Amino acid sequence: MSPSAAVDSTRDRIVGAAKAEFARYGIAGARVDRIAKNAKTGKERVYAYFRSKENLYRYIAAEELAAIAEATQMDPTDLPGYAGRIHDYFVAHRANYRLMKWGRLEFGGGGPGDPTRETIARKTEQLRYAQRAGHLDSEWDPRDILVFVDQLATAWIDQTDLTASIGSAAEGAEFLAARRAAIVAAVERLFPAANASGGWRADS
Repeated sequence: MSPSAAVDSTRDRIVGAAKAEFARYGIAGARVDRIAKNAKTGKERVYAYFRSKENLYRYIAAEELAAIAEATQMDPTDLPGYAGRIHDYFVAHRANYRLMKWGRLEFGGGGPGDPTRETIARKTEQLRYAQRAGHLDSEWDPRDILVFVDQLATAWIDQTDLTASIGSAAEGAEFLAARRAAIVAAVERLFPAANASGGWRADS
């Protein structure tokens, strides 16, 4: 193995171990020594690559935000479809949902350079552009649109108390399909997809 490949392998192991650690314990509760142990390396290597536990979390959060954006592809002219894709992504990656939720709880609004803040700003501008183009109801504040769609799309991800009674895999699949349909329908009522002529449908 070449030196550069060894570096990449160590870094990848650190990132993988840290994702699991942050998802389980949060940022404050995560321990660098435990991350290093699970990554089969030393604490000094973790600090050499990322300088601090907080920087390590920010790196992972930025990667995850990029993965979410790639998988969900926000389309301001079809927010119901976007909500369905968010739901699908986090159903398949529940630990990643917890990972991002810890960042919101512990970092709050972040600051300049914060990946979550930058993502929100970019999506908000996309929504404003769609409103100016007549594809989305301009009566809504874009920030409200973004929050409401996100909250509806992820509403069922951590409702374990309401899903504990599900029995078979078939029942679980049917339940998830129904919840997804409800999410898409709810977003459609609030923010109807643009019609064929490019305008938003007020009567939907």
